[in-house]
Amino acid sequence: MAFQYDPKYIRNFSIIAHIDHGKSTISDRLLQVTGTVPEREMQEQLLDDMDLERERGITIKAHPVTMYYEAKDGNTYQFNFIDTPGHVDFSYEVSRSLSACEGALLIVDAAQGVQAQTLANVHLAIERDLEILPVLNKIDLPAADPEEAKTQIEEIIGLEAQNAILCSAKTGEGIGDILERIITDTPPPKPPEDEVLRALVFDSHYDPYRGVMVYVRLISGEIKKGTQIKLMATDKSFEVLEVGVFSPNAKPIDILRPGEVGYLIANIRKTSDVKVGDTVTSFRLGASEPLPGFKLIKPVVFAGIYPIDTSEFENLRDALVKLQLNDSALHVEQESSLALGFGFRCGFLGLLHLEITFERLQREFDLDIITTAPSVVYKVTLSNGEEKKIDNPAHYPDPAIIDFVEEPWVVSHIMTPSDFLGPIMALGTEKRGILDKTESMGGNRLLLTFRFPMNEIITDFNDKLKSVTRGYGSFDYEFDRYDVGSVIKLEIKVNDEVVDAFSCLVHTTKAEAKGRAICKKLRDVIPRQQFKVPIQAAIGGKIIARETLSALSKNVTAKCYGGDITRKRKLWEKQKKGKKKMKEIGKVTIPQSAFMAVLKAEE
Repeated sequence: MAFQYDPKYIRNFSIIAHIDHGKSTISDRLLQVTGTVPEREMQEQLLDDMDLERERGITIKAHPVTMYYEAKDGNTYQFNFIDTPGHVDFSYEVSRSLSACEGALLIVDAAQGVQAQTLANVHLAIERDLEILPVLNKIDLPAADPEEAKTQIEEIIGLEAQNAILCSAKTGEGIGDILERIITDTPPPKPPEDEVLRALVFDSHYDPYRGVMVYVRLISGEIKKGTQIKLMATDKSFEVLEVGVFSPNAKPIDILRPGEVGYLIANIRKTSDVKVGDTVTSFRLGASEPLPGFKLIKPVVFAGIYPIDTSEFENLRDALVKLQLNDSALHVEQESSLALGFGFRCGFLGLLHLEITFERLQREFDLDIITTAPSVVYKVTLSNGEEKKIDNPAHYPDPAIIDFVEEPWVVSHIMTPSDFLGPIMALGTEKRGILDKTESMGGNRLLLTFRFPMNEIITDFNDKLKSVTRGYGSFDYEFDRYDVGSVIKLEIKVNDEVVDAFSCLVHTTKAEAKGRAICKKLRDVIPRQQFKVPIQAAIGGKIIARETLSALSKNVTAKCYGGDITRKRKLWEKQKKGKKKMKEIGKVTIPQSAFMAVLKAEE
């Protein structure tokens, strides 16, 4: 069944869903039903090609695929499906992917109903004026309640859901209906205004043999081998060596036309030359204005990554460079620490992004590494009016010359069964949250809108929310604005020496509790020395918490048996002098396990 190019037979769509609502399984069934992947090559979560994606059951990278489907009306349609990540940390990738589509499938688990991240991503689709098709998945489960899920879609999102498609990705029921409804409900691409080449870059990945593979959606004009192109954001020019589509592996074709989705290879060696959301145009007589909506991705969470063995530093640098080639949102710069030696300061989109990067470095590059506590970017205004952005406690200026400090705040939506309202309010208060509004979602579910300081939610907020709601609560957040806050630098001293790796920027109300927790934790994890070791938390010169690691005493009188007590006293005096001298020159070695333990120190 051959497809003759005609824009009215092209459909570009994406899938929006909360984590674990069956997005990847529905993708698998669509590939199966359209015959895009032969039965013998079929496997679960086919589009999730990273081991991490399979283990965690989440999509990390967007993955496009072109399918051909012979519809009941006798025509063959080209479906360009762009699989998107569901997690809030990757929402910019989601927004770019949605910009490359005309329609979206909204997948809702019929047993769980609408969740927080579904809500965040569906608003991105509504803003872009996409045609949204509700699909209720997992109707084969005993707990499934399709009518309740339809009511939630109508009340919470405001979409007409009475004609929502009922399906079960596991059994394959309803998959044919999805394909037919995409044809009738999703509009074909708009006809181009002119012949000038304009293509939206919605993703890219690095191939070690051929350079950067740029994923594009053509708006107008054509791209083929030999086309001289220009990337408008970086103003770099290249010659196209190959164009193609994903089915689902890269398959070269002769030409990409308006409305189609595919890739181009143009001997681009640096991923920094390609920005997500950029516009590709022709080098000569190209477009004067780029396509709307492009913005640079800014990291919001920073952490230091250090090799456990200092000789691994070069390997870590090579590994981070390779990761950056596949992950344009990862920000890396070199730094050094007195306690940890040489390492890198890395910027991430969120805590999940940090975790994924950390695991990939350990698995794919076999590195032994540790990270310092994650921190956010603070704006510090000095007395002379100069403004500094601080993401590393080591660069925090002297408090005497600071006028005020601003910290980032986020708006967060939490969806929860109403039984857990009390524990969530307590958790919100503990994290300095401000409750803006509470909405009832019908069927004893609530939508809470909080404002939080970002620093409070980047470490353990999600884990605590899951604990207090027994796994039923879900949340997402987006950056709101900077507000003036009382932020100070907390230093940890071990044996009167400041350990910079443990220093952190905290709110004044949390400083004492945090200092106590870290000191207590260090007392438990640092091995005892031959002398007493004071462990202190300090703000400026003021000590706010202290623990003492007692000395490991050797029984010097073990060889004395009987005789006068003065013999023993003489030995004890000698030992005391020795310990005093040892304390003056003694160095405390802090094991690597201590750094990991402090990251998890509870307040």
